[in-house]
Amino acid sequence: MKYSYSNEQMRRADADTIASGTSARELMERAGGALADVVARAMQQRGAQEALFVCGGGNNGGDGFVAARILSERGLRAEVLCLAQHYSAECAWAREAFSGECHARMVRRRYPLIVDCLFGTGLSRAPEGESAALIELINGADYVVSADIPSGLGENGIAYSPCVRADETVCMGQMKNCLLMADGADLAGEITVAKIGISSKEEGAQVWEDGDARAWFPPRRSNVHKGNFGSACILAGDAAMSGAAFLAASACLKSGVGYTRLEVGERLFPHAVGRLPACILQEFVAISGEILASNSIAVGMGAGISERLYAILDELGQTYSGTLVMDADALNTIAEYGMCMGKERSCSLVMTPHPKEFARLIGKDVKEVLAHAVEYAKAYARENGLVLVLKNNRSIITDGERVAINPTGSPALAKGGSGDVLTGLLAGTCGRGVPPFEAACVSSYLLGRAGEIAASEMGEYSPDATDIIRCIPKAIMSLRA
Repeated sequence: MKYSYSNEQMRRADADTIASGTSARELMERAGGALADVVARAMQQRGAQEALFVCGGGNNGGDGFVAARILSERGLRAEVLCLAQHYSAECAWAREAFSGECHARMVRRRYPLIVDCLFGTGLSRAPEGESAALIELINGADYVVSADIPSGLGENGIAYSPCVRADETVCMGQMKNCLLMADGADLAGEITVAKIGISSKEEGAQVWEDGDARAWFPPRRSNVHKGNFGSACILAGDAAMSGAAFLAASACLKSGVGYTRLEVGERLFPHAVGRLPACILQEFVAISGEILASNSIAVGMGAGISERLYAILDELGQTYSGTLVMDADALNTIAEYGMCMGKERSCSLVMTPHPKEFARLIGKDVKEVLAHAVEYAKAYARENGLVLVLKNNRSIITDGERVAINPTGSPALAKGGSGDVLTGLLAGTCGRGVPPFEAACVSSYLLGRAGEIAASEMGEYSPDATDIIRCIPKAIMSLRA
């Protein structure tokens, strides 16, 4: 398992490292050396005869000056473009030590390779004026290497305009959340983490790898039966959108759970008979003992927002003792009528909103939710004693203390029904006994991997939710211990 950190966490880690006795100049020298190694390799691979470092006046620019100096000392051609009027003490030191060509005015010619050292992690507004022009210059290069993060990329991976589009990013010290999330996943390019001696005292976000997911799929003994692997219920009620119930149940069947129960309403029941013969099918009338006996229940997919659904959620909160997964209209109903499940409930609770649904839950707009995704998700999970999966291209999973950023996924998942697939897979994973936080992490990881596999087979445009379900077994088989 890897870990990733917010920009603010890394600023504190940097300060702690300096306070512990490693000077800021030593850290800059290490960072510049790591950057120089990557740029030298890129120059060799691409046959580039020169590199232009576009530097700001802060420590990110200082890293660039150091790297340019090191490359020059190796006999490679490195120039610097710096329009800054003010410099940090360390950047001024690094600039003074660089004896190569340093442009103080905008250059007009095209460079095959440009190194972006304009801004570090402190950017809080859109670049303007000369800064914006420098970013446009950087993006005009054939190949772009960014130091630490692409300039113009903010916290939680939200890009300002303009923003550097890097082919490669050299992340200093530790992986940063913004490179994995939202726009950052598209703008960072290939990521190299340079270990320069900075370590954080704080717990970072978990970034799962194959082995972490594989651990929840141990080899099974031969002397077992379906009762050994738990049960999950897909509670669809009298769903208006019937496909959601069947997608969730189909995904649940691929999760490894022993029993999958599908409860549908009177109108939907005739259409459900024989459709998924591996499910235990029941017409839903009211919460029954059979439903409550399930190890997990998923509710809300295509159900519609209603007072009846709210009453069902309220009853489950008071009587159910397994893991309850709430998605779609269960979330919208809570947003409409209020939270009916306090911390005193008897069940474990997992919510799986996309940003718009989460915005409704917390009374914010979507743009603000995305700009503060980790903070808002963690706070909501902590306040309500639940596990939250904030779905996006790189979903955030949190129980209010731990945070994970899911690293898998594909644009092939940007189709209706993908969320229903995740809910069914998550219900089944909880049903077979995986704890809610870990179940949310492994289910998100598998959904993303299934999307990647589907895209590799069919392209990013064509897969639909049924193709994602078909690829779940392949996703499980692809996991390397």
